[in-house]
Amino acid sequence: MTQRVKEIFARERGGPGGTPPAPAALAAKVRTLAPSMTRSMQRVAEAVAGDPAGCAALTVTGLAELTGTSEATVVRTARLLGYPGYRDLRLALAGLAAQQQSGRAPAITTDIAVDDPIADVVAKLAYDEQQTLADTAAGLDTAQLGAAVTALAAARRTDVYGVGASGLVAQDLTQKLLRIGLMAHAHSDPHLAVTNAVQLRAGDVAIAITHSGSTGDVIEPLRVAFERGATTVAITGRPDGPVTQYADHVLTTSTARESELRPAAMSSRTGQLLVVDCLFVGVAQRTYETAAPALSASYEALAHRHRP
Repeated sequence: MTQRVKEIFARERGGPGGTPPAPAALAAKVRTLAPSMTRSMQRVAEAVAGDPAGCAALTVTGLAELTGTSEATVVRTARLLGYPGYRDLRLALAGLAAQQQSGRAPAITTDIAVDDPIADVVAKLAYDEQQTLADTAAGLDTAQLGAAVTALAAARRTDVYGVGASGLVAQDLTQKLLRIGLMAHAHSDPHLAVTNAVQLRAGDVAIAITHSGSTGDVIEPLRVAFERGATTVAITGRPDGPVTQYADHVLTTSTARESELRPAAMSSRTGQLLVVDCLFVGVAQRTYETAAPALSASYEALAHRHRP
């Protein structure tokens, strides 16, 4: 695991003295962090998320034997998940098991088959969307979010980079900011993105949206903006991805499961849109005296287009 990943999640859990995540957030933390873990740590994380009741009854030695790892790996995994030690993780597992016994989640799988009835497709997709939103909310670092909101609210100009599905999210954010009177531009063309990034400076904000965290067409303009002194933000599902090297603030979305009929881009966009809405509402709160009249004016300007 890279030092960068360790730093990110040390911030997320508030350092050594931070508050451990609630039991309900444990499964979400595992799904979000698993791609950044070593394979042995993944085995421990998958075990505790898959059978919280069974693992809660095991000592650190027992869990190490069950997962074919070491006691040190079990303790490291517990700490990465936000718990001071294995004892605290066991308490959280017991709490999660109790919650599951009192009210289990629907027995729905998000694996959609070619011959699934449309009603099943609706149910599976709805459940998957709900899970993505819950996971993103549980793993979102509110301190990082607040810092990004502060920068956006005071920015002279905001550039947002995204391609493909993430490009649609970039457009959504810029349209929201424009409607409350803030200068914002979305860039999906990599050449235009870089040439615009060159013009940024301190007091400006650049936001990169990439689920994989490794999209070169998004990383390059963010790097340029970073080097020019702009405040940079990454919205990504991979907090250990290359894009975070050039991000002052990292906002992590849920790591979506990919299937043949539902590419990761579809699920990842749900989490990205939640983060975008959080940014927008936060900025609107900070700039309410100017945002409210601007929003009202935009509604009035478009009202005649919605009349029957």
